[in-house]
Amino acid sequence: MSEFLHVALSFPTAIFSFLLIVVLGYWIVVITGLFDLDGGDAPWLGFGGAPAGVTLSLLIALAWLLSLIGSQFAAGPLLLAVPALALAGAWLGTRALLSPLRRLLPKERQPSRGDFVGQMCVIRTGQATHDFGQAEVSAADGSSAVVQVRTTGEDRLSRGDSALIFEYDADGEFFWVMPYESEH
Repeated sequence: MSEFLHVALSFPTAIFSFLLIVVLGYWIVVITGLFDLDGGDAPWLGFGGAPAGVTLSLLIALAWLLSLIGSQFAAGPLLLAVPALALAGAWLGTRALLSPLRRLLPKERQPSRGDFVGQMCVIRTGQATHDFGQAEVSAADGSSAVVQVRTTGEDRLSRGDSALIFEYDADGEFFWVMPYESEH
């Protein structure tokens, strides 16, 4: 064990040993719940699509392992090239390992017009009828949108009235609404 520690804490492996300790500390903090794993991805390394914490952890762990192996086979001036070669090999290995992982990770769901179905809206035009109208509706992220709305039958809604969006008509690109009376 002492020979392993000597190799792990000597040049060139010591460079990545320190970083590996930081990675282990990060994962301890993530596991205990103090940090959230969802820290975005790492497109600047060419690893888009996987969480940055996972990507960098894998990159550092592979670089440490390759540096450890390289330090056993290299000697003299060649030992100076081990960190760069280990980092390059780790980058390639991380890309190869993350490729299948990206397919397993859920894609970010893109908002759609169907998300407004079931939402309350406020009529913004003078009136909304079976052939004309606009309303303002709030999205889940807090933003608002002005959308085309239509009423059923002879319902007429006036500016400021609340309405419930109950269906989206993809062909006409408008929402069907009905009067909505809130209970106070």
